[in-house]
Amino acid sequence: MTDLPTTVTASATSGPHAVRPFAVISGAQVQQVLEGREKQLVELAEAVYRLHGAGDSVNPPSYFLRFPDRPASRIIALPASIGGDVRVDGVKWISSFPENVRAGIPRASAVLILNDQDTGYPFACLESSIISATRTAASAALAADRLSRDRPRPTRVGFVGTGLIARYIHTFLAGTGWSFDETGVHDLAADSAAGFRRYLEQSGTTGRITVHHSAEELIRSSDLVVFATVASEPHVGDPAWFSHNPVVLHVSLRDLAPEVVLASANIVDDVEHCLKADTSPHLAERLTGGRDFLQGTLDDVLAGRVTVPADRPVVFSPFGLGVLDLAVGKYVYDDMVRSGELHVIDGFFHELRRYG
Repeated sequence: MTDLPTTVTASATSGPHAVRPFAVISGAQVQQVLEGREKQLVELAEAVYRLHGAGDSVNPPSYFLRFPDRPASRIIALPASIGGDVRVDGVKWISSFPENVRAGIPRASAVLILNDQDTGYPFACLESSIISATRTAASAALAADRLSRDRPRPTRVGFVGTGLIARYIHTFLAGTGWSFDETGVHDLAADSAAGFRRYLEQSGTTGRITVHHSAEELIRSSDLVVFATVASEPHVGDPAWFSHNPVVLHVSLRDLAPEVVLASANIVDDVEHCLKADTSPHLAERLTGGRDFLQGTLDDVLAGRVTVPADRPVVFSPFGLGVLDLAVGKYVYDDMVRSGELHVIDGFFHELRRYG
């Protein structure tokens, strides 16, 4: 494996049919590039949503690999292509094995492959659990800002589920200027809730930190509610818990019963992606036989085509678009090229001449 100087990378990528050297970017390198750049990454997420809304992307349905002998586990392929200034194709391959938690390792692991749009050749493989968490958090922070612009800005945030995604969302909220008078925490696992509280204290969180013993208690006392659980079916079913009209970042997608969804204003990242796989909006569609409960997409809000009402709860349900992973991965790759620290696998492509 060789470090490839920026100048070499430039010559390797010159010409319409040149094949880029294949690079591997580790999780440590990914984190080094992304850390502390929350504002830039939220801006990137907004740009990608606008490109996707304008049709300058390809984002087919995700493919779920499931196992009859391990029904709780799955591996998902998210192929995608994004245009604009990003210009990259690729796929994220992300696994979710809940039993990992008992063994003391993270539930999810992932890699991201980037493909050149001119040749189709893959040119980078990146550790992607950090990229996945980053794009999720950037999307959530963007939604929190845009969905609260026509109502009082939330001063009390509550996290239902306190794993890696909750931590990243909190980091992105703090990194984009949010501060709260109170931060609520609720998790079915007491040690996870206690660990998240310690993280909040060590991160310099201002205001009061409260560990709630029930989801109802947390929801009723929060203006901004973040669901970041591993729930496979709804566990929150009473619309009265949301009578104070909070902004809800429904990141884990399956926490809310259809009754809560139907009593709220609903924004998604992509309609066709979100209304499948037994997500809460999908269950609401099944119950009603239609999609009238959807106000639109986050891009609709960004473009001013949809105004979010202030007199109802507003729920953002992002299925998670592969184009966001590609954009963040390309952001990391480009930074590694500029720094001259790109690690290339020598001779990865053995035969590059058509006739030998």
